[in-house]
Amino acid sequence: MFARIREDVAGVFARDPAARNTFEVLTNYPGLHAVWLHRVSHKLWKLELKWLARTLSTFSRWLTGVEIHPGATIGRRFFIDHGMGVVIGETAQIGDDVTLYHGVTLGGTSWKAGKRHPTLCNNVVVGAGAKVLGPIEIGEGAKIGSNSVVVKDTPPGATVVGIPGRIVQAAPAQTAGNNKRYEIAAKYGFDAYAVASDNPDPVASAMGVMVEHIHAMDERIVELCQVIQAMGGNVSTDRLEGISEADFACTGLSPVAPKTQQQKHDAFDPHI
Repeated sequence: MFARIREDVAGVFARDPAARNTFEVLTNYPGLHAVWLHRVSHKLWKLELKWLARTLSTFSRWLTGVEIHPGATIGRRFFIDHGMGVVIGETAQIGDDVTLYHGVTLGGTSWKAGKRHPTLCNNVVVGAGAKVLGPIEIGEGAKIGSNSVVVKDTPPGATVVGIPGRIVQAAPAQTAGNNKRYEIAAKYGFDAYAVASDNPDPVASAMGVMVEHIHAMDERIVELCQVIQAMGGNVSTDRLEGISEADFACTGLSPVAPKTQQQKHDAFDPHI
């Protein structure tokens, strides 16, 4: 039990930059409290103590603002950010490392018994106010935009927005170049491929284009250096200074102190 709690807390730190310390997370994150209470109510539900399970679920709803039916199945490191207004139906199935924001509904579209709520595979992110309805499957790594209404299956890695939800960004092909860009995005907290080509945020779209362009320039410079070396030229083989989290400290993406001008000057090699 305590191992799962530690895992849950670590998941909060990984996905919420506002989390400052463990005690704060343990005492002030209603989304976590709702998940912990659900684990108990789910065990009671499977033991056929259904009234007691529903009563505990109702108490959890009163305490946290999150309503999770005790019959719902939830994986590891599930995180509900903010929590208020989240509703998860009885036959919903949620995989590992899934993130929901406030106002999300995983609901049904039928009064018939049986599977009537959605299945969210691993690493799915559902934005604030989104509604995912019916016995559909949201593929691994998919992203559901805020206030979207999704009533059809979503393939892995896709981004869905709108009412009704439509796919605006399919999972990109896994090439060597894309893998490199994914590594950059993961390291600095920016996912260039969560932004669709028709996304209304011009800054995010511009950043996505810049990440791709910088990677292409790096590859071209490496090729030029190899050609010059082959022709007998003397090109420095020293590697450029790597980008670190400190370079992004002023943006709020990293807790590391930014480099001073002197440090940047000392690190610069005019012969590279």
